[in-house]
Amino acid sequence: MEVKVNKKSKSCTEDELLCLSKEELIDKIKQLEAHNTQLKSIVQKNLQSRDETANGKAKKKHRPFDFAKCFKRHILLRFYYLGWDYQGFAAQEDSIETIEHHMFAALKKVCLIESRETSNYNRCGRTDKGVSAFHQVISLDVRSKFAPELQLDANNLTNELDYCAMLNRVLPEEIRCLAWMPMVNPAYSARFDCRSRTYRYFFPRGDLNITAMEESARYLVGAHDFRNLCKMDVGNGVVSFVRSIDAISIKPSQRDSELDGSSYDMMYLELRGKAFLWHQVRCIMAVLLLVGQGREEPSVVKDLLDVEQNPCKPQYSMASDVPLNLYDCQFNEKSGESNGEETMGGESDLSDWIYKEEDLRRTISDLQGLWMKHSVKTTMVREMLKTLHSILEDRFAGAPPIRDQSALLTQGVRSKEYCPLLQRQRCESLENRIEHYAKKRRIEVSVKSNDCSASGSDEPAAEHVRAGTDRNSNVDHGVSGMDN
Repeated sequence: MEVKVNKKSKSCTEDELLCLSKEELIDKIKQLEAHNTQLKSIVQKNLQSRDETANGKAKKKHRPFDFAKCFKRHILLRFYYLGWDYQGFAAQEDSIETIEHHMFAALKKVCLIESRETSNYNRCGRTDKGVSAFHQVISLDVRSKFAPELQLDANNLTNELDYCAMLNRVLPEEIRCLAWMPMVNPAYSARFDCRSRTYRYFFPRGDLNITAMEESARYLVGAHDFRNLCKMDVGNGVVSFVRSIDAISIKPSQRDSELDGSSYDMMYLELRGKAFLWHQVRCIMAVLLLVGQGREEPSVVKDLLDVEQNPCKPQYSMASDVPLNLYDCQFNEKSGESNGEETMGGESDLSDWIYKEEDLRRTISDLQGLWMKHSVKTTMVREMLKTLHSILEDRFAGAPPIRDQSALLTQGVRSKEYCPLLQRQRCESLENRIEHYAKKRRIEVSVKSNDCSASGSDEPAAEHVRAGTDRNSNVDHGVSGMDN
C-alpha cells in the first residue's frame, strides 16, 4: 500500500468548521485545549529562564560564527541517553524536553553546525517518551579543522576537533556522546544504512515462568504481520505492519540472592531486527508477561500473528516504557545496501569509531555518578523490603510470599477477574481505520492496476497509499518508533 498523508492546516475557515460534525468539533476543541495547556507550560518555563538570566550575570554579546570560513566533514556520532524524564527522542513543536532538542542546542552552542536544515542530518531511530538508548547514532556534517582532502589522514584524525568533549560539556548529564566515525561518503545515512537494531527490555523475574515466555517468544522470529502487537499509526500513513524479527531471547542481567530467592533477579528480553513498529516491543512484552504469569498459553502469540483468524487487535495495556533501551545498531558496509541498490565494489564506507581515553574516563565517571544516585535509592528500598519480608514471615507463618515485581510493569488497571486476550473486546480493523482517516482527509487512498490482464494473474488490483511525513518514515525505519 501507498499512503499520502494530508497535513492538517493550522486554522480552518468558517465554511470548513460548518461542515464538521458535532463529534469532530468536540475533538477539535479538545485538541486546542490540550495544545493551549502545553503552550502555557512552555511560556512559563521561558519566563522562568528569563528571570534567572536577568538575576544572574548579563550575557556577553558574541559575534556570529562565520561558517563560510570553515571546512566540513560527514560523520557518524554515537551517544547514549537515559530517556526516563524526556518526551522522546524526536524534536516536537510543543516541548523542549526531547533528546533531539538538547542535541541540536548543544551542536549549535559549540558551533559544530549552523542549523539542523543545513547539517545533512539523519537519525538511526526514534524512541518514544520514557525510552532510553545505549547506542543511538546520527549522521551529519560538522565543522572540521582540515580540508576535505586531508580529513582522513591518521594524524589529522588524532588532532581533529574533540567532538565528544565539546558536546558533553553542554549536554544534560543524562545525555553523553561516546565516539564519532569519519565518513568518506557524504550520502551515508544513519537511518537508511542501518541494517539492524537491537532492543533490550529489562524486567524482574518475580513469579514469571521464563520457560513459557521463551516458548512464546520463539513464534515471533521471522517475518510476520504485527498489527496485533503494536499501536497502529494509520493516521500518519502506516498501513503495512509486516516486519521481521531476526533474533529474540530472554537472558539474566543481574542476580540478587539476598531477597526472597530469585524473584528479585533482573532479566531482559532482547530483540533484533531491521525495523520496528510504533510501540511494538512494549506490546510484545505485555503479552509475554501475561504468558509468564500463567494467564495466557504460549501459543497466544501465534494466534495474534494470524491476522486472518484475528484481524482485529484485542484490547490490552502495554508494558511500561521505563525498561526499554535501544541497545545496539549495526550498519551496512556500503551506503545503499539496505535499499537493495547496487553498490560499487571497493573499500567499506565505514571506519573505526574514534574514542578518546580522557573523554571515555570522564563519561564513565559521570555515569557512575548517576548509578550512585539510583543505586542508593534502590539499596534503601531493598533494606526496607528485607525488614518487611522478615516481619511477614515472623508474624504470619505460612503466608505465601509476595512476588508482584513483574506484574507492576503492565500499565493500566488490573481487573479482579482476568479475561483471556482472544475473548476481549476488539479494536477497529485496519480497513476501518484506513476508511476513517480517508473520510477525515488525513490520508488519500488510491487504487493502481497491477496489469493483471497482461500477467494472467487473478489477484485484484492493489490499494496504494503514499506516505508523506517524517514521522511515518521514521516509524517504518526505526523505532520505535518504537518503540518503540
